[in-house]
Amino acid sequence: MSDRSSSEADLERNVMNSLKAVPVLSMQRFFLRSARFMDAYHKGLNGTQAAWAIKKYRGHRVLPESITQEFDDAHSSPTS
Repeated sequence: MSDRSSSEADLERNVMNSLKAVPVLSMQRFFLRSARFMDAYHKGLNGTQAAWAIKKYRGHRVLPESITQEFDDAHSSPTS
């Protein structure tokens, strides 16, 4: 049963109940995935490039500095 109130106590209780409903492992995985996307964006990648890089470097904490060049090399069409 959810409390539909805007009082601070009710809101805090609802937040705590919601946090208890999510497994810690799910929170950790989401945090790591978010950190990888932030690292990709800081390196100048867009959303498509970031998703590609994160999939390629799944076990790494951060992406290599050369990731933009790697993406360009992997997605350039051969000129035959």
